[in-house]
Amino acid sequence: MYLVHLHLHPPAAADPLPGGIRDWLRAAASPEDRIEHVAVHAGARPVPVVGVYLIADSLDDAETCAARVCGRALAGRQELVGWRLTCAQVPLVTPVWEDLLVDRAGPGRNRPGTDPASGRPFHPR
Repeated sequence: MYLVHLHLHPPAAADPLPGGIRDWLRAAASPEDRIEHVAVHAGARPVPVVGVYLIADSLDDAETCAARVCGRALAGRQELVGWRLTCAQVPLVTPVWEDLLVDRAGPGRNRPGTDPASGRPFHPR
């Protein structure tokens, strides 16, 4: 399963994302799109983001499918006139994990330290 983030730009900067977007995306999907769940982050900055969880054979297929379903929803709803999909991609989490490896306060997780159980030095591999 993949999570694809859809970045939706409003017609005017202050326009809120219409409340029915979750239902409209699900209605625009066919069974072959294999969408499992839709999560709306209307307050995300700089633009609203819709998370689409779907089953696909590859990351590229997931992004393409989510964009296609979003395009159908945007084209099929009067409430979405002027809204644009500018990005459909699986969010990468590598920067989050790399940040855990940064030594900010000395020993700790993923860094040399002391094993709390034995009191001996510990060096993660």
